[in-house]
Order: sequence, then C-alpha cells, then structure tokens
Amino acid sequence: MNIVHIVQLYHPVATGSARYFIEISARLAAEGHRVTVVATDAYDLEHFWMAGKRRAEPPEELHRGVRIVRLPVRRAPGPPILYPVLRRLMVELGRVPGSAPLLRRMATITPRLPGLPAQLAGGPVDLIHTTNITLDFAIVPAWRMARQRGIAFFCTPLMHLGEPGDQSLARYYSMPHQIDMLRTSDRVLTMTDIERGYLAGRGVPAERLRRVGVGVSPDEVAGGDGQRFRAEHGIVGQMVLAIGAMARDKGTPHVVEAMQRLWDAGSDATLVLIGAPLEHFTAFYQQLPPQHKAKIVLLPYAPEQTKRDALAAATLLALPSRTDSFGIVFLEAWLYGLPVIGARAGGIPDVVAEGQDGLLVPFAAPDELASAIGALLADPARASAMGAAGRAKVLREYTWDSVYARVRAAYDEVLGS
Repeated sequence: MNIVHIVQLYHPVATGSARYFIEISARLAAEGHRVTVVATDAYDLEHFWMAGKRRAEPPEELHRGVRIVRLPVRRAPGPPILYPVLRRLMVELGRVPGSAPLLRRMATITPRLPGLPAQLAGGPVDLIHTTNITLDFAIVPAWRMARQRGIAFFCTPLMHLGEPGDQSLARYYSMPHQIDMLRTSDRVLTMTDIERGYLAGRGVPAERLRRVGVGVSPDEVAGGDGQRFRAEHGIVGQMVLAIGAMARDKGTPHVVEAMQRLWDAGSDATLVLIGAPLEHFTAFYQQLPPQHKAKIVLLPYAPEQTKRDALAAATLLALPSRTDSFGIVFLEAWLYGLPVIGARAGGIPDVVAEGQDGLLVPFAAPDELASAIGALLADPARASAMGAAGRAKVLREYTWDSVYARVRAAYDEVLGS
C-alpha cells in the first residue's frame, strides 16, 4: 500500500498525535508498505498563528523507515490574535444552515500549507489518514483531493469535548464542515467510547466509527532512574508530577494552585512540571510567591530520559486536563506503578477507572484537586494499589502492538488485506 499520513505536529515534537502516528507508521513500514508522513515545519503549536516560534527541521528525512516531508506554514498578515478571532467567527457562522462550504474555505485562510496539494499529487496514493480535526487547514485540502481521486480517507479527529454539558470547547471541533468531513470519511478512528458516542450523535455513521485508543511500548517507557532524578534536583520526600504542555486547558495552573493549598497546610511535597510552557503559563508562574517557586522544579522541553527518571521518582501523576482525547502519559505513569489524577472532561473518564487506578476531579477545581492529591499522599497503600491496577490494565489493553492491530484491521476493512 501507498499510505500518506497527514500530521500537523510530528517527530521530533512530543505530542500525543505525533506518538500515535510514529508507532502506526513505523509498523506499516516494517510490513513493507510505503508510508509518507506529511507534516508542517512547526515545532511549537503557537507557530501556526505567531511568528518567532520554533520550527522543525529538516524539510525531509527518514525516521524508522518512514519518509517525513515537512511543509512550511504560511500565515496571513496580521497580529497573532487574528487566528482565534477567525476561529470564533467560524464557530458563529457554523450556526447558519449550509455554511460548510464557506467554512472549508475559511479554514485555509490562516494558517495554510500551499505545498500540500502538490505533495499529495506527486504519486500513487491508496489511503490518506489525517488527524487533529481542529487543525483543519491541513485536512480540508487532503479531504478534497481524496474525494476527487477516489482515495480512501481516514481521520483520527482527537476530539476535545471538554466538560460534560459545556460546549465551549467542543464547538471548535464540531463545526459543520468538520462534521461533514467526518461523515464522509471511510473510517473515523476514535480514542474512547465517549468520543465515538459523541460523533455518532452528530451524524457520523456508526458503521464507520472504530475505537482504537492509544498505547505505549513498555520496554521503551522503562529505564527511569528515580534516585538519579531526585539527586539531580535535590528532592527529598513525596513528589507530585505533571507532564504535558503547561497551559490552562491542560490544568497546569490548577495543579500549582492545588499544591499551594497543600503547602500552606504544611505539606513538604515537591511539584515537578515537565512540558512546553505557553506564554500565559509563564506569566502565571512568574507571579508566584518565592516560597512556592522554591517547591517547584520546572523542566520545559526535558528529554525523554529525564521524563522517565521523573516517573520513576514520582509519588503520583496529576493531569487534570480538559483537552486530552486520551492521555498517553497516564499509561506511562501506570507502567511505573503510579496512581493518577485526571479531570472529568474529554475522554479521560473512559481511561481512568475512578477509585480503581486513579481519581477524577472537575476541571479547574483546585480545592477538589488539592483534596485528591492530599488523599493519595496520605495513603501510600491505596496509592500503590491504584498504580498496580493501572499497570495491569496497560499491559492488558494499551500496548502499541494492540492499538496497531485495531488500526490495521480498519485499513483492511476498506482496502482489503
């Protein structure tokens, strides 16, 4: 098969969608299929709407048997606020019946990938698989070409559904043109049953929906040295870990605020934050009192080995995000026997079995989060049992080999084995 994967942020960028496609693409290539990943030159997400951010290089390379082509992003002239204003305008226009064609045109105003149509037309293609439905500037041209040329079209939308009953986030992932593309896809691969049910409710044919989830490779996640991490950062005692983009939607400020409550109540636990900080989080962090900053280890852009060492050193993982379709970091934490804390938002309630392998709290609720963190810190036996249950679940259901088998089966349903 000749397969094209369109992934807006890809290797070496450490995102969930990048990891998903790295693992799927590499396994397809190992089977002898010709796989090309068409990505952008963005390293930072903010590169899509803001100048001066990091770019991924080189323009083309081979990684794990997969050809990567990085196309340059082009932005419309104007300040960074142009992008969120445009997206909000699209949401409002989406209320108008028959707006999908207009929204498809607006999706490619800024940012855009002028080189994408030529790249897709450069040779025979049997299947195009796209992702990140909200970054539809890269999906619309691919969807259009697939329809014109009769190419099988797949999408892993990675819907961010937000908090139950609150559409303020989901509306950016479910505009009419986005749902229209998903309805006409040959297959839509979801992370959770929550995501699958939401899309079925929006008219995506149930027979085209497949829940595949994400996974980990236990051997690759292993190898963390907790003692080394603690020695390097002077950590003694309990340690709360948060891994992921440092942003409000990821719940990072809420983790800090929860720890502030625990510190003020006498806790001596250390908070370790690993991930790329967005500008609003940097401003939030800079305003923290010195006595609280002293209890935080901030590690932006840490290498994978440092992350593994941190997992081996931690007491628990907290990721109370509303923008995670699944949360690979939960799986990684469980492999190290850690209990986890997530938010009752997005697909996370389908991932974390509350009271069994972790706890769930409302999004943006520092008081409840502080109570959950405090409860696990105070009960090591309960925390250990949750971590053990999570590890067993990962080994049973969430390795990349098992995820790949589900994706490969969906490909075979459309293209034949």
